[in-house]
Amino acid sequence: MPDNETLPHIAVLGGTGNEGEGLALRRANGGYDVIIGSRQQEKAETAAAELNETLGGGSIRGMANPDAAREAEIVVLTVPYSAHRPTLESVYDEVQGKILVDVTAPLQPPVWTVTLPEGRSAAEEAQALLGENVRVVSAFQNVSHIHLRDLEHGVDCDVLVTGDDAEAKEEVITLVEAVGTRGVDAGPLANAVVAESLTALLIAVNRRYKVKSAGIRITGID
Repeated sequence: MPDNETLPHIAVLGGTGNEGEGLALRRANGGYDVIIGSRQQEKAETAAAELNETLGGGSIRGMANPDAAREAEIVVLTVPYSAHRPTLESVYDEVQGKILVDVTAPLQPPVWTVTLPEGRSAAEEAQALLGENVRVVSAFQNVSHIHLRDLEHGVDCDVLVTGDDAEAKEEVITLVEAVGTRGVDAGPLANAVVAESLTALLIAVNRRYKVKSAGIRITGID
């Protein structure tokens, strides 16, 4: 792992939810400077304090979403689909020139079946909204927060990483490795529709087999 002074600062918007907190915890444990973002700064600060207690350190900060996005080089979006567009609009200026990692899966509770949005995928909608000066990469939709919160073990699944900028994908794959699992380059951003849809499939598997941590593994590659 490189010295933490060379690592990019990471903002996790929507970082007070299960997935966001899990990703923030893993990245901070991997040496990254992590900022949790929320619509309410107080809520973000509370979540950051709780995670720092888990880590036994103080490397996670809490801020309002625009402030968190402004401070970071890489911004990770972990909000429900209903908050996807409003959150992106609230940080539009702050994410220009940066990598945005979209973790959103467009699910419709309480049925939790595959739902394709108007723009085909949440990630493609993010790219269309933010413009070409933001490098949108899709990742982490299929990793259970149960795995992420368990720092004693690696994450027993692969992460599909899609995007149209090869360098941005490589940076995100490095982040995936910091979480403790393997990142798989799964092609252009148009393929994000597959990874996002797999989330509903994994929820169905969890329900059928009464587990909370089903994931996927790509075979045939080293």
